[in-house]
Amino acid sequence: MWEYTDKVRDHFFNPHNVGEVEDPDGVGEVGSLACGDALKLTFKLDENGRIMDAKFKTFGCASAIATSSVLTEMIKGLTLDEAVKVTNKDIAECLGGLPEQKMHCSVMGREALEAAVENYRSGGKKKHQIEGEVVCTCFGVTNKEIERVIRENDLTTVDEVTNYCKAGGGCGGCQGAIEKMIETIQGDKAKAEPVSVPRRAGRLTNIQKMQLIQQTINEQVRPALRAHGGNIELIDIEGNKVIVAFRGMCAQCQLAEHTMKEVVEVKLREFVSEELFVEEHADSTDQSHEHIKE
Repeated sequence: MWEYTDKVRDHFFNPHNVGEVEDPDGVGEVGSLACGDALKLTFKLDENGRIMDAKFKTFGCASAIATSSVLTEMIKGLTLDEAVKVTNKDIAECLGGLPEQKMHCSVMGREALEAAVENYRSGGKKKHQIEGEVVCTCFGVTNKEIERVIRENDLTTVDEVTNYCKAGGGCGGCQGAIEKMIETIQGDKAKAEPVSVPRRAGRLTNIQKMQLIQQTINEQVRPALRAHGGNIELIDIEGNKVIVAFRGMCAQCQLAEHTMKEVVEVKLREFVSEELFVEEHADSTDQSHEHIKE
C-alpha cells in the first residue's frame, strides 16, 4: 500500500482542470496506454503570453492523476520560459512528496509540459519526439531519457532509475546497460552504492508482473496460436493465478487444456515466475467475439 500525502489524495479524489482546453495554443501528449500511463496536456495563453488556462487528461494511477492536476495549477500565470523551468522535483514537492516507486508520474508531467510548449513554438506542426536510442524495450525508454533522470535527480542505482522512468522494470534485460550509464555519469558515487542485482519475479511490483505476463503472452505464446488460427486473451491476474481466454480455433480445440498447461503456463513460469498457474476463463467457448490484445 502506497503512503500518499493529504495533498496527493486531494488532487486524486478532486482533480483540478480535467479535460481539454478549447482551441488550445499548445498540446503535449506523452506516455503510452500499453505501458500503463499516458497524459495529454493542453494550455491557452493570454494576450501577455502567460498561461491563462491549462487542462489535462490522463490514464494512470492516483499519482499520475495527482501530478497532472497539480501541474496545471502550478503553470497558470507563468510565461512559457518560466513554465519549462518546472522540474519533476518541483511537481513532487508541490504535492508534499511522492512514493519513490511513483516518481515516474512527476517525470511524465514534466515531459507533457515540455511537449506542449514545443508544440506551440512550432506553430502546432511539431509533436513531441523522444530523442536517443531505445534502451528499455519493455517501456520504450531511450538513453537520453535515462541520462536526464539520472542527472536531474542524482540517481545512483538501477532501482532508482526504474522508479523515475520505468526503465529496467520489465524483463530486466537492460539493467546492465543502465548500470553502465549510472557509472559513466556518477563515477565513484555510483560505485559507492550497493550493487544492483537483476530483478527476480518475487520482487516485481504488481504493475511490473502484469507487464511481463502480457509481454510473455504476446511474444512467446500468441505467435504459435495464431499460426494455427487461434488466439489468446489475458483476462485477469489474481495473485499468482493468471486467467486467460482462448479465441478462434483454440476456443473449440480439444487440446485447449493441454495448451494452457503445457504451453501458456510453462512459458509464464519460465519468463515470469515459477509460482504462476493458469486457469481458463468461463467465456472461452464463446465464439461471438474475438478480442486481440497486442
